[in-house]
Amino acid sequence: MLKIKLSKDFIRNTVKRALNEDLYPSGDITSSLVKNNKIIKVKLLSNQNAIIGGLLFAEQAFDLIDNKIKFLIKKKDGAQVKKGSLIVTIEGKAKNILVAERVALNFLSHISGIATKTNQFVKLAGKQCKICCTRKTIPNMRVIQKYAVKLGGGTNHRFNLSDEFLIKDNHIASSDIKNLVSLAIKNKKRKKITVEVDNLKQLKTIMGLKFNTVLFDNMSLKNLKEGVKIARKYYETEASGNINLKTVKGVAKTGVDRISVGSITHSASAIDFKLEI
Repeated sequence: MLKIKLSKDFIRNTVKRALNEDLYPSGDITSSLVKNNKIIKVKLLSNQNAIIGGLLFAEQAFDLIDNKIKFLIKKKDGAQVKKGSLIVTIEGKAKNILVAERVALNFLSHISGIATKTNQFVKLAGKQCKICCTRKTIPNMRVIQKYAVKLGGGTNHRFNLSDEFLIKDNHIASSDIKNLVSLAIKNKKRKKITVEVDNLKQLKTIMGLKFNTVLFDNMSLKNLKEGVKIARKYYETEASGNINLKTVKGVAKTGVDRISVGSITHSASAIDFKLEI
């Protein structure tokens, strides 16, 4: 698994593209009406309980517009905050703060949203079961979204298609499960191998082969529990398939090692923040 690295250059370049999107071709024509010599001090507040994430992206948004803006962080990425909490104080020229405001809040809201939703799943699953993200991410945003999952206490699944073998239902439908697993073992070159099954018959077909993880997809709790019992001595076990906050606790109780949840990246609600002047 590739380690996620959010270098200063990566953050700065990502934010720069976002600002270009917001300001092309004529800049902020509304904020240009504000006198640029007026200095203001604003508070960045959370309008709801949340896990904070994305502060370095927000900071870069202001810095790229005006490096004289003071961005004083009161809560760090990964911090759990309550509604009304002060996250940052910002001081500088009013016009420039207004120009950077939306891009800064967009990064903060999105990253915090993923971290917060992930943390909700993590708490319900308990300490013995990991919550993993998937590749169901916004194109070109995967590094950022997987970073957010880590902030929320989750575990990163494979980053891309080269990270490990993941033999899924459509691979199996196009071939033979036992043959695919055997080929993966032959060609693994230190890569991990995960095999998805959607029934116990498939599981029994591949038992004894040397791979790493069995992924139980869209199985009933009864069958999942039985599958975990059969496989756990030999393989890591994982569950997936439309698992939500109402069902995750029951899935975790089957004894599965980890649960992969696509919704923590593709459907996390943004956290509501505001700048109070």
